[in-house]
Amino acid sequence: MLNDAASILWRRTLAGIVCGMVLAAGLPARGAEEPLTRIALGSCVRQNLPQPIWDAIVGFKPQLFLFIGDNIYGDSESMEVLRTKYKQLGDQPTFQRLKAACPILAIWDDHDYGVNDGGAEYPMKAESQQVFNEFFETPADSPRRQRPGLYDAQVFGPKGRRVQVILLDTRYFRSPLQRLQADQQRHGPFGPSDDPAATMLGEAQWKWLAEQLQQPAEVRIIASSIQVLPDQHGWEKWDNFPRERARLFRLVGEQQAAGVLFISGDRHRAELSQIDDTAAGYPLFDLTSSSLNAPSGPNSGEPNSHRLGEQYNGVNFGSITIDWETSSPTITLAVHNGDGETVLKHALKLSDLQPQKSP
Repeated sequence: MLNDAASILWRRTLAGIVCGMVLAAGLPARGAEEPLTRIALGSCVRQNLPQPIWDAIVGFKPQLFLFIGDNIYGDSESMEVLRTKYKQLGDQPTFQRLKAACPILAIWDDHDYGVNDGGAEYPMKAESQQVFNEFFETPADSPRRQRPGLYDAQVFGPKGRRVQVILLDTRYFRSPLQRLQADQQRHGPFGPSDDPAATMLGEAQWKWLAEQLQQPAEVRIIASSIQVLPDQHGWEKWDNFPRERARLFRLVGEQQAAGVLFISGDRHRAELSQIDDTAAGYPLFDLTSSSLNAPSGPNSGEPNSHRLGEQYNGVNFGSITIDWETSSPTITLAVHNGDGETVLKHALKLSDLQPQKSP
């Protein structure tokens, strides 16, 4: 039997081993005492084009980078093609500097999934998931290695300053999109589906999400590769399945989940959106950041009645900063251009993201 001194040494050694294993996987230790205060995010990078923006992101000094889809433009049923394109991204010196600077959490969108606008019908989705896990060095014991779909969640920081990151898979289980007739298309080719059987996440992921929203956390960042709040354009978005979008808002309210913020990509433009009146019980925000190196060009005048300020159509990345040192922590959502300069910004209080108490 170990004496007290030996027992203490053994516990410290074991804790160091566990922490080292987590850090070796490229992530900060869960529950680490250092709270997250600077998070960067972005989407849509053409792996075959220069990527100077990674240096601007490194200059922002994030503690975590969230890669939220179209991490490559694979668009193939060949896994060798996907691996080759991931290698192009991985070989970029600027991307290597980001990997050395901070941990990366990633989820896919359609192009890195393997097919433009694709969902559950993509025949190589299980194989593509394996290639994704290889590139992002997913630990062998991760649920992402064991179950269909890439949805995942982690909590960082000490009690009272916990940040939960929830990564939704909007591809693996998603029902087919409703394509509009040519004469009905205004701001894109897709319209809302009223099919009650249509799904965005699939039942297993919905159940998992409900469980995650019950986990203790002060701030919850929910990453969706496609936009959650905008509902007027005709491209990919949650409102292509209005029942599923309403279910998402309702679930936040039912679980009394505080501190929810949405982040999204996909659009090759950046914007901030807000909806005040939802079943969540408090205002919801969607920070859209896209693209890291393939901008959309001039502003299209696309409508979005939920937009805060203007769209930004140049190369960009997003950020979430949290000031924990005030009585009600301040959260700042921002978009930065390719030089790291802030072009869009909105600040809010964590106290504004609290659910109404159930009777």
